[in-house]
Amino acid sequence: RKKCLLCNNLLMIVAASIMGCSKIAQSFEMILIGRFMCGISLCVPLHHQYVGEISPRKLRGFANSTSSFFWALGKAVGQISGQRELLGSQSLWPMLMASCGLPALVQLVTLPFFPESPPYLLMHKGDQEGCKKAIRQLWGEGHHQAEIDDIMKEKATMKNTKILSVLELMKERAFRWQLYMIVILTATVQLCGINAV
Repeated sequence: RKKCLLCNNLLMIVAASIMGCSKIAQSFEMILIGRFMCGISLCVPLHHQYVGEISPRKLRGFANSTSSFFWALGKAVGQISGQRELLGSQSLWPMLMASCGLPALVQLVTLPFFPESPPYLLMHKGDQEGCKKAIRQLWGEGHHQAEIDDIMKEKATMKNTKILSVLELMKERAFRWQLYMIVILTATVQLCGINAV
């Protein structure tokens, strides 16, 4: 999880650099390339997954809701800083385009000091000692055996679950309507005008 987030941050920094240099290079194509790279980044689902996995159970819902809050806050800050009086002027808009790299840079610098998520260590790596160490580092000293037992139960449940590839998921008739609903909801969110608002 952590390595994927770090790689994703590198992608965002490269995208921000490309967009920031588009005016110097006099290339609008660089903006398109940078925006495409921002679009394929996995920031939102990775953030939810990592934050949810490193949070104690009693704070998990709150921690997962921070993603939506900061997403909305980021849009608001982007709208405000895009005003002509701030970064939306003729000379400063490349800085506005490149500003998406700032949060990625902060996360890239700070994330190595955080441990890998305990469920990932235990379920995918089989590292029980690493899991305990990560839990102590994240949640402090104390008795956390109940959380480890929950992760072990989830691991046992996952053994009996077949993991489908994207192509297999699309072919599976049992998931067809759920897949249609997800595609429709995702498309309508993009078409509803929230970005314009």
